[in-house]
Amino acid sequence: MKLGWTIGLAGLALTLAACGGSQDTPLPANEPAPALTPEPETETSGIEQLELHALDCGTIEISNLDDFSSAGDWAGETDIFKDTCWLIRHPEGDLIWDTGVPGMLAGQPSFTQDIYTVSLEQTLTAQLRARGIRPAEIEYLAVSHSHFDHVGQVDQIPDATWLVHQAEYDFMFPEGVEGEGEAATQFSAFAQMAFEPFVGELDVFGDGSVIIFPTPGHTPGHTSLQVMLEETGPVLLSGDVFHRRESRELRRVPRFNTDEAASLASMDAFDARATQLGAKIIIQHEPEDIDPLPDVLR
Repeated sequence: MKLGWTIGLAGLALTLAACGGSQDTPLPANEPAPALTPEPETETSGIEQLELHALDCGTIEISNLDDFSSAGDWAGETDIFKDTCWLIRHPEGDLIWDTGVPGMLAGQPSFTQDIYTVSLEQTLTAQLRARGIRPAEIEYLAVSHSHFDHVGQVDQIPDATWLVHQAEYDFMFPEGVEGEGEAATQFSAFAQMAFEPFVGELDVFGDGSVIIFPTPGHTPGHTSLQVMLEETGPVLLSGDVFHRRESRELRRVPRFNTDEAASLASMDAFDARATQLGAKIIIQHEPEDIDPLPDVLR
């Protein structure tokens, strides 16, 4: 498995553009990613009940929200998005959900490309180690979708099995894993991983506690996550079905979504699931949803 793959700054520009930005701003020279220090030989103690950990995987300042509403009513508005990763700890294994912005940004000055200013304080690896977990111990990886701010640190957990909706896999690799262009550069780490494609919903551990379910529209194979916690109750992680609370309240669809009608249908299906379950909704980019959370949800 390739251990050293990262999205370079030039690649970051391409993926930012794919999310609605342009490439008018000159880019700094690409810098190699810092080498990972040897992992300590630690033992991870087993857990007896499901846990959900929110990890800080970046901050994205938006200088103009116009791209985030096809209705045209957010032009000139600004916002700050959280970029969250999630560690789901199950007695039968660990799952990482989303991997944030590229790890090469950790500890560096913020990077601006068009309307986006991106920063990262700590890598995914550092946050796992702080919890006594070696990245090599992670059994499963899933990403809600393939935009740069959700796949940026996949290289740090290359030994996990990638659980991917078939529609998103086909979107990422239209020519297969040996494809040219973006598939061969932005997603090369995925191409080296063991993976399990699925259609419909996926019950990750086979007991109904962690379910990946399709919410297409933002990308063709976009998915969201349902976690059935014993004490907190059901929790739904939105991926990018919604970017902000206003996106949900007003049903605003980003201009760069692949299918607006599918996006609106997924918003309705997501909310219906939440109502049926009585679930807590966490919009993964929304500080008001993230900041009040405890260190661990059980």
